[in-house]
Amino acid sequence: MRVYLAVGDDDLVALAAGDPVSPPAFVAASEDEEDELAALEEASEHGAVVAAAELDDPDSPVTLADIASFHTAVDETGDLAWFATQEIDAVLHTLRGGNTASS
Repeated sequence: MRVYLAVGDDDLVALAAGDPVSPPAFVAASEDEEDELAALEEASEHGAVVAAAELDDPDSPVTLADIASFHTAVDETGDLAWFATQEIDAVLHTLRGGNTASS
């Protein structure tokens, strides 16, 4: 199932190092696009970055290999930019005050 994880700076650093993390998980009520968006938005209210992951158990620890993408605000619009997992350094840079464009 698709799970949206509310992650912060420490979680991203751990993921980049190959360590597992257990951030709060938000699961959509259904596979409907609107429900998926609602879960992503709820996760964004609880963490600086949302990590979208495919997990069997939303409460299990995750590694970078479990994550499909990252989503975070890069400007004041409130829109979430999409980042591939290979761009984890750019996500960290953005969180720390950099202004990196998304893919």
